[in-house]
Amino acid sequence: MVELNNVGPDDWKAWRELRLAALEEAPFAFGSQLADWINAPEERWRERLSVPDAYQVIASIDGTPAGMAGSFIGEAPQTAELVSMWVAPAGRGKGVGNALMTAIEDWARGVGAATLELSVVPGNDPAHNLYLRHGYVDTDELGDLMPDGVRREIVMRKAL
Repeated sequence: MVELNNVGPDDWKAWRELRLAALEEAPFAFGSQLADWINAPEERWRERLSVPDAYQVIASIDGTPAGMAGSFIGEAPQTAELVSMWVAPAGRGKGVGNALMTAIEDWARGVGAATLELSVVPGNDPAHNLYLRHGYVDTDELGDLMPDGVRREIVMRKAL
């Protein structure tokens, strides 16, 4: 069974452990790089988890952290943005991704968002397929430039 816990600044160590694991296991999937965060001080982790109007959640299976996701109020009116989504290899195929997506969407609706946006790296087919299954569609918008300076993220959107 997947258990979800929303986290805040006092949970920075648990978030740090998962985020560093994500950046190490799937460096191709994120705009951030492991080198940007590996030696980050406690204050930087706490700040990340203290952003106003944000929601961060950790998924666990039998008490073992198995995934994470976050969401922020977006720049556009009534829009929220899904970020930092990752499912640990041991949690894949066990409903962790679905549980995280549902939690983020529920939070976004609860804060009045009418649209949820996310970005995914081209070639990250498991994540892209998860988002498609949850009703997200690719847009024609240019996403952020990836650290390689060549690829851009795919921007996806879902009406809530």
